[in-house]
Amino acid sequence: MRILITSILLFATTLVFAQEKDLRYENRKVFPFGVIEEINSTELNEKRVLNIYLPEGYNPDSTATYPVIYVLDGSANEDFPHIAGLCQFMNMYQLLPNSIVVGVANIDRYRDFTYPSTDKRDIKDVPTSGGSPAFIRYIENELQPFMAANYKVSDFKTLIGQSLGGLLATEILMTKPYLFNDYVIVSPSLWWDKEILVHKSEAYFKEHQEINSRVYVSLGKEHPVMHKVADELVESMRNSDNRNLHVWYAPILDENHATILHLAVYNAFMAFHGK
Repeated sequence: MRILITSILLFATTLVFAQEKDLRYENRKVFPFGVIEEINSTELNEKRVLNIYLPEGYNPDSTATYPVIYVLDGSANEDFPHIAGLCQFMNMYQLLPNSIVVGVANIDRYRDFTYPSTDKRDIKDVPTSGGSPAFIRYIENELQPFMAANYKVSDFKTLIGQSLGGLLATEILMTKPYLFNDYVIVSPSLWWDKEILVHKSEAYFKEHQEINSRVYVSLGKEHPVMHKVADELVESMRNSDNRNLHVWYAPILDENHATILHLAVYNAFMAFHGK
């Protein structure tokens, strides 16, 4: 209760400061960073927000096209500004191809990033869970077509997911791998549903030799189960004998679940692009 009260007070203080700042700076120019789009999703039966970063030199009238990096947990107060800023920095030094970054803003990540669990504890702890099939249809049938219709995108797509987002990224890799070329999977919550996704992974990757993807997996110093399931996922991919499935596994044990994302994504981009 004490923590809850403290959080409420801090939130209230932040609101007051934000309101005061708005009054003091209302005549100032806005610093441009991205574009906000909204999709009326029929798959999810709700309005969804996209936060979009366009690289320097982007011109809607140009013939140039750009790869797209999709960031789960992509709300303005989540991972979008951090990954977009990292991409801007790496673009500046030509460490990464100029890319469009799409932050997929959340409404209920517990619902959208989890498939239906058979574990009664999962269902009790996360009562809204089980919506990932609809969310994946949203990505395939609405989000990616929207970007193709409205922005200068190439066919190359990257997905970044951490924690439950890493669980979803793994589910997509194991159900519709063609949706993305590169997968950055950070601290994936593969303990979900009694680790069933991992238990299926060895047979799945051996059977699906058509997968042509690069997969980068990382995690910090975390619960032993998190390391066990990540180890098993990577081993199943490495043992698949698929020469078109390229896998990197780089735990960063100086970091933890809260601090791992920035460095892991930076390292993934450096690995993917040969720097």
